[in-house]
Amino acid sequence: MKEIEIWDHVLKWGLEKNPTLLSDPTAWSDDDFKMMENTLQHCLPFIRFFSLSSEDFFQKVRPYKKLLKRQLYEELLESYLNPNSKPNYNILLPRSRNIDGIIDSKIVNLNIASLISRWIDKIDIKSKYAYARELYLPYEFKLLLRGSRDGFTPRKFHKLCDNKLYTVTFAKIKETEEIIGGYNPLEWKSNGKFVKTKDSFIFSFKSKNNFKDSILSRIKDSDHALFCGSNVGPKFGTDDFDMIAMEDSKEYEYLRCLQRSYEKKIRDTEDKFSIEDYEVFQIIEKDDQYSNN
Repeated sequence: MKEIEIWDHVLKWGLEKNPTLLSDPTAWSDDDFKMMENTLQHCLPFIRFFSLSSEDFFQKVRPYKKLLKRQLYEELLESYLNPNSKPNYNILLPRSRNIDGIIDSKIVNLNIASLISRWIDKIDIKSKYAYARELYLPYEFKLLLRGSRDGFTPRKFHKLCDNKLYTVTFAKIKETEEIIGGYNPLEWKSNGKFVKTKDSFIFSFKSKNNFKDSILSRIKDSDHALFCGSNVGPKFGTDDFDMIAMEDSKEYEYLRCLQRSYEKKIRDTEDKFSIEDYEVFQIIEKDDQYSNN
């Protein structure tokens, strides 16, 4: 069930428990709201109100605002109106669903896939509450390459990933939980040229389960958004996310993230690093009941 459906059922149950109440909350007195609040007091803390879309919040939560603690309601309202507001760290994450066929990854989960999908579609990109919204899964992530399965060489990357549109790369940094990556809406090649696009971005997460401190960095120098070369794997910007080998048949030995062509740096350090694994997925649009909030 979607979160708004859970809220609808909780309200319906509350009305069944209080048969004297009218179904229209605009007709309720303060005593009526208090009666319903007492009935629902053990349910309300488990509703993920921050997961709701702005439309659902306006239409289905706002009329019942007297049921909520004032501080909670004010923070909810601010989360939809002020993109610069910062979340309270007690916010419950979106409710998990058993959804097969979205992404087969050893590095990330559905929450990260949802955030990436939001960033691709430019939904809530300025909101710090994006990670708390209900899972947004309009795409299938088709696995093209996994380093631990296919190898860590540019040659294998180009063999499996060249000439495919809309790809996302995830890399897990060795000896940390850190995940970095990037989105390429165009094709990878081996021609030794920079690629121009305004739609690519790079990102990082502190860990697989920490979405609150994610970094999204969009392109600022679109002429140098991507670089395609035979001895490099996924390479974003001039030096913003590099995976480079001395020869195409050798494993990557130069991996580093500087801040050059993109708006923000995605790592705290510019030191070289090693990766535990990396994956490249092609994004394919799908049409089902989980596509939208």
